[in-house]
Amino acid sequence: VQLVESGGGSVQAGGSLRLSCAASGYTYSGYCMGWFRQTPGNEREWVAIINRDGTTRHADSVLGRFTISKDNPKNTLYLQMNSLKSEDTAIYYCAARSASICGFGRTQYNYWGQGTQVTVSS
Repeated sequence: VQLVESGGGSVQAGGSLRLSCAASGYTYSGYCMGWFRQTPGNEREWVAIINRDGTTRHADSVLGRFTISKDNPKNTLYLQMNSLKSEDTAIYYCAARSASICGFGRTQYNYWGQGTQVTVSS
């Protein structure tokens, strides 16, 4: 099983980025998935989740600015990030859980990507 993130980079505040997470090695449609982020010295926090049926949840800190989505035929998860702020600077990880519904706790997830750095300058 492999999850590979891409799309990170440096952007000015107010800008946009789209992260992608390409999945392989398992039945992608049978999993729910999530995006998490982590900054130095802090725990990994959830950003957004998408359940197997396509329903989504977003953390309050990103609600209205970030959107999680997936493309099952392409086995790819996305995170569209708009109106970026300096506090969004972090390493972003995608994760997969062998279940219909994803929760917010990182210990629930079976697989993780290697992470992609997002840096927002003010």
